[in-house]
Amino acid sequence: MNNGYPLEKLEENIGYCFKDKELLLTALTHSSLKNELEDGKRDDYERLEYLGDAVLELISSEFIFHVHPDMREGEMTKLRASLVCEPTLAECAKAIKLSDFIMLGRGEERQDSRHKDSIVSDVFEALIGGIYLDSGIDEARKFVKRFVLTDIEHKALFHDSKTQLQNIAQGEGWSLEYMVADESGPEHDKRFTMAVILNGKEISRAMGSSKKNAAQKAAYDALKIIGKG
Repeated sequence: MNNGYPLEKLEENIGYCFKDKELLLTALTHSSLKNELEDGKRDDYERLEYLGDAVLELISSEFIFHVHPDMREGEMTKLRASLVCEPTLAECAKAIKLSDFIMLGRGEERQDSRHKDSIVSDVFEALIGGIYLDSGIDEARKFVKRFVLTDIEHKALFHDSKTQLQNIAQGEGWSLEYMVADESGPEHDKRFTMAVILNGKEISRAMGSSKKNAAQKAAYDALKIIGKG
């Protein structure tokens, strides 16, 4: 189940009121809860996520195309990837406190799955799909522009932070390595803490659901610390 917050609060957070409340419920329902419901009538968010992913890609592509008229196709693709990737969408979802409203089965709830980037980003896309079905592309575009297509420079930097840090280290002649500082949680739900080591000294560390995700976050923090972010 969710954390007990009324769905009206989520509508307030996103600035949009669903005409069809079933669409909102579906967008928030994980398959683990659907499987536990006795009547089996509630659908989960996976089909809406599929639709929302396509709508998000279209809106972000359209935005980049018009805002950056001189940008080449490869650069546009790279920028779009930075805006719609899993960690970025999970971060965008924090602005609307989306994890508080995700509806999970008991097993997933015990694993604190409402805070997993993979699930939060999927629900975020499902919400976009729900808004699209409920009111069309214009309302979906308003939502995406408000919660995704902002602070683009920092989102692009976050997506490419490891490459950026590697280039800076090479240019400066610094040694750079990533070290696993900690692992926690059960085997099926590991949390990793990765540290960035520059010239033999740790300058940042961050936690993530995978070593890659944690290293990306740590690299982003390192860029800010050395004044390149």
